[in-house]
Amino acid sequence: MAPVGKLYCVPYMRQTKTIRSVCALAGLELEIPEYTHFSDNQQPEFLSKFPHGKVPAFEGPNGFNLTEGAPIARYLAGLAPNSGLLGSTPEDAAVVDQWVHFVESEIATHTEVISGMLMNFFPYSKGIHTILAERQLRSLITLETHLSTRTFLVGDRITLADITAASILHRAVSVTADAAVRAKLVNTVRFLETIVHQPKFEAIFGPIEYTEKALQYVPPKKEKAPAPPAAPKEKKEKPKKVAEDDDEDDGNLVPEEPKEKNPLELLPKSTFNLEDWKRAYSNKDTRGAGGSLEWFYANFDKEGFSVWRVDFKYNEELTQVFMSSNQIGGFFNRLEASRKYLFGSVGVLGEANASIISGALILRGQDSKAAVDCAPDFESYSYTKLDVFGNQQDKAFFEGALAWDLEVDGKKWADGKNFK
Repeated sequence: MAPVGKLYCVPYMRQTKTIRSVCALAGLELEIPEYTHFSDNQQPEFLSKFPHGKVPAFEGPNGFNLTEGAPIARYLAGLAPNSGLLGSTPEDAAVVDQWVHFVESEIATHTEVISGMLMNFFPYSKGIHTILAERQLRSLITLETHLSTRTFLVGDRITLADITAASILHRAVSVTADAAVRAKLVNTVRFLETIVHQPKFEAIFGPIEYTEKALQYVPPKKEKAPAPPAAPKEKKEKPKKVAEDDDEDDGNLVPEEPKEKNPLELLPKSTFNLEDWKRAYSNKDTRGAGGSLEWFYANFDKEGFSVWRVDFKYNEELTQVFMSSNQIGGFFNRLEASRKYLFGSVGVLGEANASIISGALILRGQDSKAAVDCAPDFESYSYTKLDVFGNQQDKAFFEGALAWDLEVDGKKWADGKNFK
């Protein structure tokens, strides 16, 4: 079968997952050309077909071009009328459209705005966050009520409505719909699992990443101004306690429970002093003889510490370099509780509307999560362990991140932050 057209897309966008799943179920072949976001979509050839430069973008035969995920998915579903993706009657098709519009406007939009505020793409507002979360929960309850008496949203077969809803829920359960919310959505979770685990869909959707606690905004810490020196107080003699005081009942003075220790505190003592490393990095040139990298290799303890590559998962959402740099700063602020276990050098690589966030972490122990899960948005990043002593590629990446001259896929270091 000849391809029905070309789809320019970013694989992990929910709209891409919906479109590809429609084609998989309908038996349609779809050509997906190599595409670089924020680069290819700014080229004259692309803009001549899709003037807004937005993806997903569908290029069909005979000069037929289409943008926006929902209409592309609906058009492709219509090419396979026997697939049942639009139902079997005009009424079914109308109800399919109803649910597609509902989940797009009442669930997906709220997830995307909340996520954007948490990632510092625009100013955070607690009031807006609360309102959006409440409205989304109301919409999820509506979906839950509908699914309490049926397996699928429309009829007895998977339709475009089910695929669209699943792609939106797949993202929501990793950001806003946490364990407490999901406890109210038993049928909705069952529905999500049913759709994404269809044999034709599993490779497209990938695993479901459920969050235990909805991501929350953590403002950067403000430095307190030094308090003015207090005026000397007049010394007053305390009245002497009478002997009877010794006989009073002190049973109400309950000692405080000891705070639970961070598991990283329980690790065997290491020969690598992280504070010494931070001073070496700050005071020495990074590369060259006598530099901080030379100090690192001479003193590093591979048993007590580990080195990790960190990458932002949603680079397609990045715009201005300074905003992405601010996002890194916000992430580092939220890692404050792990300052004594962690060092980081993370940067923005590329240029405006064509950038990625990547870098390196040095952390206590061999498990990255133990050091980074104090940040509510830690799951927005992926972590890959590096072997800087046995793998030349890993070593080059690590050294580039620390020297701020890292280059990844042709994208050069534009700005960065250190956590130390």
